[in-house]
Amino acid sequence: MNRKRHIEYPDISLYDMLAKTAAEYPETTAVEYYSRRITYRKLIENVDKYACILSESGVKAGDRVTIILPNIPQAAEMFYAVNKLGAAASMIHPLSAENEITSYIELTKSKIVIAVDLVAGKLGGAKCLGCKIMLASVGDEMPLFIKTAYFAFKHKKVLSEDMEKLSRMKVKNVKKMQFSKFHGDIPAAILYSGGTTGKPKGIILTNLNFNALALQSIDACGCLKAGDRVLSVMPVFHGFGLGVCIHTVLTFGGTAVMLPQFKAADFHKLVLKYKPNVIAGVPSIYEYMLRSGGFENKDLSFLKCIISGGDSLSVSTKKKLDKVFADHGCKAVIREGYGLTECVTGTCLMPENSEKVGSVGLPYADTFYRIADTQTGEELPNGEMGEILLRGPAVMKGYLNDDEETKKTLRLHEDGNIWLHTGDMGYKDDDGYIYFTQRLKRIIVSNGYNIYPQVIENIISSHPDVAVCAVIGVPDEIKGQRVKAFVVPKENANLNSLQKELEEICIKNTSAYAVPKIYEFTDSLPRTLVGKIAYTELEKLGKGVRYD
Repeated sequence: MNRKRHIEYPDISLYDMLAKTAAEYPETTAVEYYSRRITYRKLIENVDKYACILSESGVKAGDRVTIILPNIPQAAEMFYAVNKLGAAASMIHPLSAENEITSYIELTKSKIVIAVDLVAGKLGGAKCLGCKIMLASVGDEMPLFIKTAYFAFKHKKVLSEDMEKLSRMKVKNVKKMQFSKFHGDIPAAILYSGGTTGKPKGIILTNLNFNALALQSIDACGCLKAGDRVLSVMPVFHGFGLGVCIHTVLTFGGTAVMLPQFKAADFHKLVLKYKPNVIAGVPSIYEYMLRSGGFENKDLSFLKCIISGGDSLSVSTKKKLDKVFADHGCKAVIREGYGLTECVTGTCLMPENSEKVGSVGLPYADTFYRIADTQTGEELPNGEMGEILLRGPAVMKGYLNDDEETKKTLRLHEDGNIWLHTGDMGYKDDDGYIYFTQRLKRIIVSNGYNIYPQVIENIISSHPDVAVCAVIGVPDEIKGQRVKAFVVPKENANLNSLQKELEEICIKNTSAYAVPKIYEFTDSLPRTLVGKIAYTELEKLGKGVRYD
């Protein structure tokens, strides 16, 4: 293994990092969107134009701008435009409920919202907060022949009074506008996760965090070069998608193949259509690839790097799929990694051709892991399971407006270093390889998305006919987990209508991927000796669930 242990990280912004790549590879394709190719020269021109539009709209250094976009070129362009101004981009899932969108805008105090037009109906709260709303369409950057078909058969026109269409906004002279340079410690993005309590938190990530992640990922992969094509389907509102599939790609001069939506079951078709050199995704994507049988008589020799993250990939699936790849001319194997949004995304990765079965790899350059006793906090010997702690240049600045939660997660230890307490359990072997085993905090991972049971429980418990409820994740062969709600109804509740009413309030108040798929009504919930709900007992009950 020949991996550098130290990297020099430039004290520059993400925009400056992109501009550096654009200067070196101006005619290389930076983004491919359907059959349209945007060169680095054009990409930086678009970013500069949007930065001027935002500046004229009042955005300045230190502000926060909310971005609610799928994987379309404008998402990347606006992200870097916000960064050029020294502002931070608050990245929100387009499937978020209206209440969630409003709460995120309130948390960040955003005055500008850039959203896909399909969510215009959920921006009532943003308008009430006095936000200026700019709308983009997934069809704006499509080639004409595809755009025509899209609007004719798929896209419904969205009425959006008091909202400006991004495609119609102009700036008089981009070159005349001058902007300041910003450094690595300036916040670049706010992404959302659950912290240690399960309540969604705004994670403040700096320019250094993203730039370090990009350079570390390039170093760890060891095979990336300018012009490599990356199938960038992981969402831009997620650290994996934004940090790896966009910023890392645009740092080494690669081509990000972007798509606004896709079905995991059709992922193998996208691989064959776009012939990427690199694919990165969550385990459910690879589960579908294994089941598809769609590679028969196909050549996969164009693949040279295959990354899995976001959740654990079963050893059996990895072995089976590695064989499928090898049988079709691919020399690469699936390389699993581990990370969390509090450090953008990945912090360790399996080296190429490593035989450490079940490991999530070795720490990135300049990143250090420690396994600690969950009670005492003391470091444990190799081989013993405890909480995973880590430190390195990609670790977040903290949680937005939540010093208490920040102090619980980022803790100063006796060695004088601040360690990130991940809330995950694992161990380290004598060779330094990391093994992830389970989550210490309550969290459900479905199709790579983090779902926080406490949030769903609060929504269900708000129904007047619910006495108590508990939400868990139950096994799913494809998605990893699905959401199941155990509900204890109040006496005389109408069970025939209750489930439908619970489904409706969950759909209204939380993201589509977090809505419970299974409801079980029961007279009581199992309890521990101290009277707390025994979630482990509920999880045992959920293991035998079957799906249609």
